[in-house]
Amino acid sequence: MLNIVILAAGLGKRMQSNLPKVLHRIAGKPMLAHVLDNARQLNPNRIVVVTGHGAEQVQAAFQGQDDIVFALQSPQHGTGHAVQQALPHLHEQGSEDDVTLVLYGDVPLVQADTLSRLLEARGSGLALLTENVADPTGYGRIVRNETGSVVRIVEHKDASEAERAIGEVNTGILAAPTAQLKSWLGRITNDNAQGEYYLTDIVALSVADDIPVQAAQPAAPWETLGVNSRIQQAELERAWQREQARRLLEAGVTLADPERFDLRGELVCGRDVFIDVGCVFEGRVELSDGVHVGPHSVLRNAAIGSGTRIEAYTHIDDATVAEDAVLGPYARLRPGAQIGPEAHVGNFVEIKKSVLGRGSKANHLSYIGDADIGARVNVGAGTITCNYDGVNKSRTVIEDDAFIGSDTQLVAPVTVGKGATLAAGTTLTRDAPAGKLTMSRVRQETIEGWQRPQKKN
Repeated sequence: MLNIVILAAGLGKRMQSNLPKVLHRIAGKPMLAHVLDNARQLNPNRIVVVTGHGAEQVQAAFQGQDDIVFALQSPQHGTGHAVQQALPHLHEQGSEDDVTLVLYGDVPLVQADTLSRLLEARGSGLALLTENVADPTGYGRIVRNETGSVVRIVEHKDASEAERAIGEVNTGILAAPTAQLKSWLGRITNDNAQGEYYLTDIVALSVADDIPVQAAQPAAPWETLGVNSRIQQAELERAWQREQARRLLEAGVTLADPERFDLRGELVCGRDVFIDVGCVFEGRVELSDGVHVGPHSVLRNAAIGSGTRIEAYTHIDDATVAEDAVLGPYARLRPGAQIGPEAHVGNFVEIKKSVLGRGSKANHLSYIGDADIGARVNVGAGTITCNYDGVNKSRTVIEDDAFIGSDTQLVAPVTVGKGATLAAGTTLTRDAPAGKLTMSRVRQETIEGWQRPQKKN
C-alpha cells in the first residue's frame, strides 16, 4: 500500500501575504496542486495533506477532490510532528510493501519519475532524496560512514564545522516503511536547537534498528527547489518555464526566445509550430501543424487548426479555430467562438459565442456576439450585433454570401438571408430578405443658413 503525506502547514512568513504559502502559484497553478498532480501519477492508496496556517483556505481550494484526506497540525512543532498528525489516516496491509512517501507542499516540481526512482531505491528500508549542492548553507547534511552508508542527517544549526562542509544535503523527501515510520515517530525527541521534532531524526533510528538507508537523487536540480519568499517563487517560475520550453524545443516547436515564454497549463503542438516572444498559454491549448502564433498573444483553453496564423496581441479564450484562418492583430475570441476554415478575424474584432463560417471575414472594429454566420460573408468595419436587451440574449443569423456594410447594427433576433446586402449605416430590426439590398437611413439634407454655435468671449 502506498501512502503519500504532503506537508502543507507552514505560514510562509517571508512571502508577506495573507494567502497560505502552498496556494501561491507556479505556472498558473497553486504549488500544492503541482505536488498533488505528480503524486497522483504514482497511483497511491491514500493522500494525506497536513495543513496548519490557513487550513480552511487550503481545504477550500481543493474542495471536491475526494482522493485527499486533510489532517490538522496545530500548533506546529516541526516536520516530525507534522507527519505524526497524518498517521491515523495511513493505510496498511501488514506487509513490507506498506510504504509512506513524504512530500512538501512548497516543493512543487519534483517529478513523478524521480519519486518512482526513490521508491525503487528503498528496497524494504528507508530511502532519502538527496542532492549535491555548491552552497549547502541552511540544508540538513547527509552524514555517511566510512563505507558510504547513510547514518544520519544533521540540521545546519546543529552541525559541526566538519559536518557543515558536507555538500550532500537532504531535500526532506523520503520513503519509509509505514510500520517502522510509526514506531520511529514515537521515539523522536525535540532535544535540538529549535526545540522541534525533526522528521530527519528517523534516519539515525533506522540505522539503530539495522534497517538500511538508501538514497536517490533527482534528475534535475530545480525539482527539489522550495519556495519561502517571492524571490524564490520568481526564480522557480522561470526555471520551470525554461524546462517547459526545453521540452517543446526538443519536440520540434520553434520558440523565438525560450526566455520569453510562459506555459500555465498544457500545450500540445503539431509539426512546424512557431511561437513568438511574450506569448502566454493557459489551460489546455492545442496547436496543429504549421500554426504561427504572433508576439504577446494569450491563448486559454483553445484548439487551433493547421496552418492558422495568429497575429500579435490576439487573445483567445475557450474558442476553436479551424485550419488556415487568420486572426489579429488585436483580435479577441471569447468563450464559445468557433472560427471556420480560411476565415479572417482582424483588428479589434471581438467574437463571443458565435460561428464564423468558411472564408468569412470580419476585418475591422466589430463586435459579433450570439451569432451564426455562414460562409463567405463580409462583415464591414464598425458592425455590431445588438444581442442583449438587458435581460435576454438573442441570436443573429447571417446566411451564406451576405455582405454587411460598415457601421451596421443588427438588433437580434434577426436574420440576414443568403446573398443579401446591408447598406452601410443600416440599423436592422427586421429580417433582411435573401439576395436583396436592405438599408435604413435618415434622408441626407443640408440646412441652409445654419451656423455652428460659438463660444462667448
